[in-house]
Amino acid sequence: MLLQIPLDIPDVKVEKFDVTASGFVITIVSELKDTICKSCGKPIDKFYGYSKEITLRHLPILEKPVWLKIKPKRYQCRDCDNGPTTTQACSWYDSKSPHTKAYEQWLLRDLINSTITDVSMKRGLGEAAVEGIINRHIAQQVDWTKIKAIPLLGIDEIALKKGHKDFVVIISAINEQKEKHILAVLPDRKKETVKAFLEAIPVPIKATIQRVCVDMYEGFSNAAYEALPDVAVIVDRFHVAKNYRGCADNARKQEMKALKKTLSDEKYAELKGVMWVFRKGWTILTEEQQTTLLMLFSYSPILKQVYIFRELLTAIFNAPLTKAQAVVELETWIVKIQSLGLSCFDSFVGTLQKWMDEISNYFIQRQSSGFVEGLNNKIKVIKRRCYGIYDLGRLFQHIWLDVEGRRLFGYA
Repeated sequence: MLLQIPLDIPDVKVEKFDVTASGFVITIVSELKDTICKSCGKPIDKFYGYSKEITLRHLPILEKPVWLKIKPKRYQCRDCDNGPTTTQACSWYDSKSPHTKAYEQWLLRDLINSTITDVSMKRGLGEAAVEGIINRHIAQQVDWTKIKAIPLLGIDEIALKKGHKDFVVIISAINEQKEKHILAVLPDRKKETVKAFLEAIPVPIKATIQRVCVDMYEGFSNAAYEALPDVAVIVDRFHVAKNYRGCADNARKQEMKALKKTLSDEKYAELKGVMWVFRKGWTILTEEQQTTLLMLFSYSPILKQVYIFRELLTAIFNAPLTKAQAVVELETWIVKIQSLGLSCFDSFVGTLQKWMDEISNYFIQRQSSGFVEGLNNKIKVIKRRCYGIYDLGRLFQHIWLDVEGRRLFGYA
């Protein structure tokens, strides 16, 4: 029985096939009859012999390593003085690499959601060789020639070292096809650093930016306003919700402390688990959970008001409102809670009034930086997986692999 397995390499002929204890060794010869002169750039076809044999790692066969051996052809130029020779360049490998291009593409797919160490161990390659493959194919900063339009930009920060406040800024984007791009890993969160990057975006691409999503940090918003004056700045709904829900949760904690002092142990025990019940919307609670929550409200009427107005605020953000309508609703909400004396929301009211324009911009196209939060979670996984990455260029490459590598290397 004969088994034929294509090498998927153009313009070569197999001369010899050897089976060794470590894998397969295939000797091949190029069938191309010319090359380009390295001096004058003209096609040349005067055969001049062979260069020293080279060995290239190729895609495995039946899970066994494969090496290709080839003696590159040399050709002599008839037009140049002294007749210099040029080694034939084949499209399927790079003269600077000990691997075929197909093998390196395969290894890069292996690296997605993995580590250099893991891939090195699985494929029997040194870590330096794996790093070399990454560096040959993935830049340590954005390649603007690969991007046509980015209508939505996201700016956020992450801490490289837990508890050290060692922040870097992640700038990412969504293109018109809803595909994610990582644009930059900046060394600090200073307005000047972010502004300089935004200003350096090529003019044709900058003209496509419509919205920038930020958290409630003035350094980011001011950088966007100054570098992208015609772009709408949106304070992400996630950060807004985290803020007002935190206010409600603080009120619950204070009331629960007071109830523990005033209720009997038996009655207080009936409120077990109320923290999780209080945090959920009424419609998704079970009947038993609703009963527990009503019991809490009977003991603490103020928490009932806090709960109602927290959910009312969520309903405003869920409603199909225009920006103008949303501003009216949000300002009405402020008036109502102030008339009721719900001081637990005071800090959020100050935030809402300060950032009203940016917060209400969410209602224009109801876009948020949820993709930024998802990216941040991915970066946290990368940091844990790689035991911390503090080189920003290397971090950019790993993020790029996990975010964009799937598209380039054939994954959905």
